Amino acid sequence: MQASLGTLHKTFMTHKQRHNIVPFKFDIPSPDDMVSIGLKSSRHLRKDIPGKMVMGDDDLVAEKDTSTDPSSSVKLDELGGNSSSVAANTRNETLILDNELQHLSLERKPKNSKAKIKKPVPVSQYKPEPWMLQGEDQEMPRQLNLAIVGHVDSGKSTLCGRLLHALGRISKKQMHKNEKEAKEKGKGSFAYAWAMDESADERARGITMNVGVAYFDTKNYQVVMLDSPGHKDFVPNMISGVTQADAAVLVVDASLGSFESGMGVNGVGQTKEHSQLIRSFGVENLIVAVNKMDSVEYSAERFNYVKSQLGIFLRSCGYKESAITWVPLSAMENENLVTAASDTRLSSWFHGTCLLEAIDSSAAPHRDVSKPLRLPICDVISSHVLGQVAVCGKVVCGAIRSDSKVLVMPSGELATVKIIERDSSRLSSARAGDNIAIGLQGIDPIHVMSGGVLCHPDYPVSVASSLELKILVLDITVPILPGLQFELHAHHAKVSASLVRIVSLLDQKTGKASARKPRMLTARQAAVVEVRLEREV
Repeated sequence: MQASLGTLHKTFMTHKQRHNIVPFKFDIPSPDDMVSIGLKSSRHLRKDIPGKMVMGDDDLVAEKDTSTDPSSSVKLDELGGNSSSVAANTRNETLILDNELQHLSLERKPKNSKAKIKKPVPVSQYKPEPWMLQGEDQEMPRQLNLAIVGHVDSGKSTLCGRLLHALGRISKKQMHKNEKEAKEKGKGSFAYAWAMDESADERARGITMNVGVAYFDTKNYQVVMLDSPGHKDFVPNMISGVTQADAAVLVVDASLGSFESGMGVNGVGQTKEHSQLIRSFGVENLIVAVNKMDSVEYSAERFNYVKSQLGIFLRSCGYKESAITWVPLSAMENENLVTAASDTRLSSWFHGTCLLEAIDSSAAPHRDVSKPLRLPICDVISSHVLGQVAVCGKVVCGAIRSDSKVLVMPSGELATVKIIERDSSRLSSARAGDNIAIGLQGIDPIHVMSGGVLCHPDYPVSVASSLELKILVLDITVPILPGLQFELHAHHAKVSASLVRIVSLLDQKTGKASARKPRMLTARQAAVVEVRLEREV
């Protein structure tokens, strides 16, 4: 059966819904024709458009002469009418619309537009609120963020596990489970290390790959222990842990050959590299734990040799002799860890402090609450308690409390602090130096990432994709040339970068720049270089 569209419409539509539908007229411009007419006419007739455009703050208003206003033309039927008047009005509307589109295109939003951030207030105008200063005198243990670093297989994880077990932070049930599983895999000596190395990959390879976090209390501090990987392949992960540290324990293997390997006699050793890295992150207080003394029969000569060789290097890195504490011990035998040495071979010549006392007597780190909030995001986590969007990290400066607003950079999005936790304990606020976990709400998870920074909304942290850096070149074999591709680590941010140019060399004694612009950099040189980052940090 055949019928026209108008007939079908009248037949099947109710009386109230009926409209007169006029068959398509080929002498009237179609919508596609209107667009093409507008594009063509915009080149030649733009000057002849009657009326003018007035750009307001919020709206775009078109002022037109009444002679070209469609409302002043001959009224058409609902969808039909005089074809010539339709064409004329259509042309006028097309020209006006075309002009509006041309003006509107000037205000189109860029593809990479950022969230609106309030104009930053000068940091000099910042004044801490009263609640930020109230907690400084309260009787609550201060946190000490302690990084455990050193060459691979020097016994860092075993030392951490033994220390936690001796302080009652590991249950007998958990310790028995670790011992059983370690023996089944033929790694009985790794039982204490597995208290920190919990992942299957770490246990299978027998090395630490990620930074392990544990807590214990001393008389003066609540210590956040950061067990860092020692293998050279995982130095980037080690950096992420050390950047949070207030003090550090450098674990050295005293056994013959192992100490020399860590010092880089047959290559680049992680004892040297870790020492330089923790100093570059501002760690001034260092405890050198000379481990595995039982393997050298607790020899005083071996301890003094390690102390003399390593001491020269540490002083060259900028450590003061008074800020270095030397502790001989054996983590596996629990000698000189939490109590004074009981083995007469050690106690007969060493009369200093044990490791726990050395940690407890560390100088109190400076906590700056007088500056705006800065909390670099170490990791993004999710839990039932904290919610779907949660982050953890150390408050570098300033303070934070529940129900306050924070700015997440570099995304520029605002979020509300829902929950604050420290060692699984709920807090109402946290201050500079606290290592905490925060539950956020009111923000999309895609805007929160490791390497971002939580800031005060009025005092955002600076972001940049091009930097001028002052660098110290370590022991390298291949010279550094412009165009070098590398990975840059800034707090917890990791970003690909390239060396644009070498600005100047620096005199390491005076720190002054030399006029000569070198073509390349070699080992143990200091320089100012310009780098370009793949994205803003």
